Amino acid sequence: MHVKTTDLCDDYSTELAICKQPLTTYGKKKSFAGPISTVKVLEDNVLVKKSLETIPEGHILVVDGGASRNCALMGDRLASIIKKRHLAGVIIYGCIRDSADIAQMDVGVLALGTNPLKSSKKGEGEKDITLTFGEVDWEPGSFAYVDEDGIVISKRKLV
Repeated sequence: MHVKTTDLCDDYSTELAICKQPLTTYGKKKSFAGPISTVKVLEDNVLVKKSLETIPEGHILVVDGGASRNCALMGDRLASIIKKRHLAGVIIYGCIRDSADIAQMDVGVLALGTNPLKSSKKGEGEKDITLTFGEVDWEPGSFAYVDEDGIVISKRKLV
């Protein structure tokens, strides 16, 4: 089911937060929606991988990478987990790599940009916390709706 963010804004504007951070779509899936799960890391993707392997099916993993462009927080191997586990998608406030491979996958992936360098593997960071970027709060359990026009967030499921 494709839900247009523009229609949600028309019908629920008073309930929505609109992400103002420009992000680029990398996967084949341009539209996705689901409950939010969160991770906050800095140049370390261990918790990103663990979260992709454990969050519930249908969820969107939102990763606050501190807007770092120094390395990638996800590549093609982690992106394949999205498909395998039937996750809605991933939104990364940071970079990815293997973008040509991810572009061929039927997954929803948004990120600030790309960097070919892999991240460190220290396992540092936090999960299941409220993140703030793009002038919105990303609260675990809230719902995100994503399409080519942007990202909107609601405290409840709208459709």
